[in-house]
Amino acid sequence: MSVTVTFEGEDHAQVVKQVREWLETVEAEPPGPLSPSEAIAQGAEVTKDALRIIAQSAPAPIAQNEVFKRLTAMGYKATDTTKDALITGVGAIEDATGGGVVKEVRDTGRDALYEMNVAVAKQILKQLHGS
Repeated sequence: MSVTVTFEGEDHAQVVKQVREWLETVEAEPPGPLSPSEAIAQGAEVTKDALRIIAQSAPAPIAQNEVFKRLTAMGYKATDTTKDALITGVGAIEDATGGGVVKEVRDTGRDALYEMNVAVAKQILKQLHGS
């Protein structure tokens, strides 16, 4: 399934406002944790979307410049090449370890995020209580 989202505005601030409003409407949660390959692919798409937004918001004389067009295309290609290499590498690690290393990294990341959230919550409580 392919989805195209277009934002138009008179200036950068209007486009950014539209992007923020659109992002706030996204409510669907993934059915479960993403696989490493899915996370890499989604990250690459976000990067390409950012490149696209930057390219579309450039003033016409810049956007129509051949150097600018080639740099943008190089950004897309570099993103796709990096995505493919990462997915291949993660796949090789999963194959070699039976998925153990990827699971360990995922669990470690989740634990670190939990610990970080606890530390932040304690700091907020300290600030609220003035201690």
